[in-house]
Amino acid sequence: MMLLRVFLRNKCLRYIFLFSTFLFFYFSVFSQENTIKVYSFAIDDVIAKPAQRQTEFAVKEAKNQGADILFLHLNTFGGELEAAENIRTLLLDATIPVFVFIDKNAASAGALISIACDSIYMSQGASIGAASVVNQTGEVMPDKYQSYMRSMMRSTAIATGRNPDIAQAMVDPDIEVKGISEKGKVLTFTTDEAIKHGFCEGEAISKEEVMELAGIDNYYFMEQTPDFIEKIILFLLNPMVSGILIMLMIGGIYFELQTPGVGFPLIAALTAAALYFAPHYLHGLAEHWEILLFVAGIGLIVLEIFAFPGFGVAGISGIILVVSALVLSMTLNFKFDFSFVSPTTIIKKITLVLGFSTAGFLCSIWLGMKLINTNTRFGTIALKTELGKETGFISQDLSMNDLVGKTGRAVTFLRPAGKVEIEDELYDAISEFGLVDKDAIVKVVRFENSQLVVVIL
Repeated sequence: MMLLRVFLRNKCLRYIFLFSTFLFFYFSVFSQENTIKVYSFAIDDVIAKPAQRQTEFAVKEAKNQGADILFLHLNTFGGELEAAENIRTLLLDATIPVFVFIDKNAASAGALISIACDSIYMSQGASIGAASVVNQTGEVMPDKYQSYMRSMMRSTAIATGRNPDIAQAMVDPDIEVKGISEKGKVLTFTTDEAIKHGFCEGEAISKEEVMELAGIDNYYFMEQTPDFIEKIILFLLNPMVSGILIMLMIGGIYFELQTPGVGFPLIAALTAAALYFAPHYLHGLAEHWEILLFVAGIGLIVLEIFAFPGFGVAGISGIILVVSALVLSMTLNFKFDFSFVSPTTIIKKITLVLGFSTAGFLCSIWLGMKLINTNTRFGTIALKTELGKETGFISQDLSMNDLVGKTGRAVTFLRPAGKVEIEDELYDAISEFGLVDKDAIVKVVRFENSQLVVVIL
């Protein structure tokens, strides 16, 4: 309190305090204006559509937030050529300098992306190169594919001021660069070799050390964070959420087929299917053909139920297609190329789909039984009114017994149920032994359970 009273009474101290406060705010604003803004994002996975979407988002956000440098933290063994080419174009077209920090690996498509950046920094023990185009078995593709990759690597190196011959040697083993690469071997640089031959600006162990090597002291990082839509997509991609959506799809479809006309189960199934496939498609996991595979599978199941009663080829094929579509849409593959997916991951996805599909099927059966046996609004699915003899109800039309011994013609296929024509009248009938072809001559052998039982003559 004593110090406060002294401060309030002393005019000189008050002026000093006000002037110091002014200087503090002035230099704070001034230094903020001169601080280098670095927008940072990471690709630590296979180069595919998800990585492409990340890069598109990063380039857009860096521009919107007024960033001075775009910083890519990269670690990849390669991936899809189309996605790599699109990322390369985005980085080349960026209006601000692009730094890349290779944390261990920049192979194949990763090498192309790295060369598209203005400055390359590598960690100790990292490597860059081996950019030959290969198929799913790891075999080098024909020269027409290598030629395209060579031209991309060369033009990219020229655009960023690097040796185009070295870039080509990372693709083609037939290209020899004196003192650097031997003929017959695809070029891959270690960190020291990349620095020596101008493909790396320096060795670092962190993003902060990269900035120090670049001679930038006054900076701050703006880390990439997903927007609201991206958060929803990531939420729906959660395996547990995907599993629940699978339950709703399978359960809703089964319940709708068992109680046609209800409507709500079908709406729930279609909504679940949309919520399942949309984020997988946007995230680059599901392709058009995988969605069509699912639709075809559902169509075969419906065909089995309504057109071919029983459980045959159409039904089994439909189930296989549905399960395959759900598994494939959750698994990163390039037209059945699973090179970048471990067997354990595939087994986990298959187990998840089969487990939740079975759970949805069983839950729909249980729910259906509960709804049928309750007096709720849904209880109207089943008729509970009791009709007895005293009210004039007779369970079967006894006059049908007069048809026993008569012959007729099968109007439809009996598999084993169908329609028969006897004395110009149509009746429901069931075959006693096996299937009956359409137009076959049949004989009524008995009448039971409100149906005629027939045999082929």
